Amino acid sequence: MQANKKNYPKFIFSLILCLLVRLIPLRAPNVEPILTTLMPVSLAYGAFASFLFAISSILAYDLVTKTIGIQTFFTVFAYGIVGLWSASYFKKNKANKWGYVRFAVIGTLVFDALTGLTVGPIFFHQSFVTSLVGQIPFTALHLISNVAFAFVLSPVIHNFLIRKRERQIENKSSIIINNLQPKII
Repeated sequence: MQANKKNYPKFIFSLILCLLVRLIPLRAPNVEPILTTLMPVSLAYGAFASFLFAISSILAYDLVTKTIGIQTFFTVFAYGIVGLWSASYFKKNKANKWGYVRFAVIGTLVFDALTGLTVGPIFFHQSFVTSLVGQIPFTALHLISNVAFAFVLSPVIHNFLIRKRERQIENKSSIIINNLQPKII
């Protein structure tokens, strides 16, 4: 279901909330809500908005923390791909706890492979093996947090972005139907 323009404040609110969580001091690396939020956003707003959410989330954080660098562009590219893929994935698969968990596993592995195994070897002259071994603890932490968040938070975010609107539409249609079939006393 595509959201209408009245729901774009929810999109912006989700983006700001992700940024604020990422700005928490002493947060473990790769424990972040981007993918957790990205999946329901792709359902509510579609592929382009999902892509926009992904790249905006990365760019906003790097701008605020003044850490824009070559890794920013790889991260933006990787999350943009995951955002587009999420919209496609959930057109064909159920958007429930387990659907979110499955995509979180696959999306995290793709994202970490695109970012963790490219920037070091290409720009910092690390060997591929060094980059791969160094990436393992970060990917493990990223997987654990994304799976937990996908299981617990993605359905909540889904309800926030989509379900309430679906219920409003159902209620309006039932009112119309009830008006057409008055009770006989």
